[in-house]
Amino acid sequence: MAKKCACHKTKQRSEEEYKKLIHRLNRIEGQIRGIKGMIEKDAYCPDILVQSSAVSAAMNAFNRELLASHIKTCVADDIREGNDEIIDELLATMQKLMK
Repeated sequence: MAKKCACHKTKQRSEEEYKKLIHRLNRIEGQIRGIKGMIEKDAYCPDILVQSSAVSAAMNAFNRELLASHIKTCVADDIREGNDEIIDELLATMQKLMK
């Protein structure tokens, strides 16, 4: 049987998890639009930088939540099924997140 590439994997999320993640992303999207508006209105650089920092913090929180869910579900399930390759995938993902 041919092994699937990780880029073709999918995950069924609970309605609660889906709503929580989408809500976070919608808030971040609003923050980004706010920053764009600040640029368009010639806002003072430090004010924009503070808002940009808030977006970065919000994205980090989103990533932490998604990573925790991934570890608790996908990674744990694969390990239980004997697929230790998931550990290498997780490590590669974490390296990308820590750049």
